[in-house]
Amino acid sequence: MDQRCTGCQDGASLDFALAMAFQPIVDITTGSVYAYEALVRGTGGESAWSVLSQVTEENRYAFDQRCRVAAIETATRAGLLNGPARLSINFLPNAVYSPKACIQLTLRTAAANGFPTERLIFEFTENEKMTDPAHVANIIQTYQEMGFGTALDDFGAGHAGLGLLARFQPDAIKLDMELIRGLDVSLPRRMIIASVVRMAEELGITVIAEGIETEAELAELSRIGVRYIQGFLLARPAFQALPPVTLPMPIVAGHAAA
Repeated sequence: MDQRCTGCQDGASLDFALAMAFQPIVDITTGSVYAYEALVRGTGGESAWSVLSQVTEENRYAFDQRCRVAAIETATRAGLLNGPARLSINFLPNAVYSPKACIQLTLRTAAANGFPTERLIFEFTENEKMTDPAHVANIIQTYQEMGFGTALDDFGAGHAGLGLLARFQPDAIKLDMELIRGLDVSLPRRMIIASVVRMAEELGITVIAEGIETEAELAELSRIGVRYIQGFLLARPAFQALPPVTLPMPIVAGHAAA
């Protein structure tokens, strides 16, 4: 087994600093937090773009490793382990040489912080063009075999769409907010989402809807059968902290408002 790889040993070579914010993914059938997504920020709370704009071909490996470390360390300090929620970390598939080699720092960081690895989820976006889908499939399979959760972010808005699910099946897919926006007044959007939910159920994949901003969107998603929700309506990201969740009571009770 490879234990080392060039370019992503510890993230120490990264020439800029970063921090983390957290936004919850909520189970609307219980009102509990299923997971917190770690979102990169500047050290003063600056936007994700202020950090991502500094990522280059040369430093993306160190950046990916540093984000994993910062997510685990910051979530632990913020008290995530005081409850059952998981931690979802974004990663760059094109920044992974070998999944077993590049995961070693993550494993060491988790062990040092007493963070159970089975509570880690790794998200990747289909907006990042995948030059080698077979390599991505190997990453997903390896992570799943190691007990991590896996999630495909921005589903429906990227380079390959449904073709990715024919190659590999992550544990979860996150519906892109472009599919969500205005679905309460758009029959085509509701039909598309309902079809994706049915397909995901048959494949054993969890569906998460992100970018929810209105109670009308939330109510329609509940009717369609989407259980896991993320968005400003429930909680905005909190810098280096776990934000409280606000959820409409009719949804908590398992019944969308009429």
